[in-house]
Amino acid sequence: MKKKLSNIAGVTLIEILIGILISVIMMGAMFTSYTVVNNTYSQVTDRAKISTAGRDVVGMIMRDVRNAGFKYFGDNIKTTNAHAPILITKSSNFNTSCDKIDIVYGGVNYNATRNPKYQYERFKVTYECKASTIPDKTSPKLSGGGYPPIKAFAIYKTKVKWNNTSNSWDNPSTDGNDATYPSQLIVDYIVDLIFNPIDETGVLISPPPTPTNSNKDKLYKIKTIDIAMTVRSTKDFFRTSKVRKVLAMIDKKRDKSKTDKYLRDTIVVTAHARNLGLE
Repeated sequence: MKKKLSNIAGVTLIEILIGILISVIMMGAMFTSYTVVNNTYSQVTDRAKISTAGRDVVGMIMRDVRNAGFKYFGDNIKTTNAHAPILITKSSNFNTSCDKIDIVYGGVNYNATRNPKYQYERFKVTYECKASTIPDKTSPKLSGGGYPPIKAFAIYKTKVKWNNTSNSWDNPSTDGNDATYPSQLIVDYIVDLIFNPIDETGVLISPPPTPTNSNKDKLYKIKTIDIAMTVRSTKDFFRTSKVRKVLAMIDKKRDKSKTDKYLRDTIVVTAHARNLGLE
């Protein structure tokens, strides 16, 4: 005898719709959780990238500062004002420039078939800021087409060699020396770069000494350089836009306030000029 249709087990349309609704809710909750975790991971990654980029550059500058004033025993190159071991040029307009530093140190070129076998050399390394050329695609296009550059700096490094014949620094683009190079981009998205020279008593030398200014007697008394570099994120980091302040070392007039969504990370280190004051 056949069973009645009313006794056959199955799923009704209402039950299917309820199941679909529950699945949608669960998928929505999972997607929300994924979005939160992914955004958090992206923020942590972005913060790590900013910090890493900044610390790599600061580490590079510190190594060069340690070389400032170094000479090989027997170095016979005549020292002139152009060979100041550390020369800091302070920014006069904090919105259009950063501090600049020139670092001079000695080297040697060895050739067993040459007489003399050793030829002493003198190099100068320069770190300076220039306006970034990265287009800001969040801004309206310019009348001539294209986007204006982002409001940030880029750090460039140059290395030149002293010419004993002309008593001047050679052009690295034409000197034929593999150890030198013209201005090269090191890092972008820089907010500020500050160099402060400190003497053996821990006191700031202001203005920074040069061969001709009032602090020229302290040119070889610089013991450390306090370096502060502020890097910003390449894209919006925070959800909301608000005033974000960047504090500068010592000089409060150099503090900057920006209203945006960018993350800014300031790295502050002290580099020891270990070769100065040894003569």
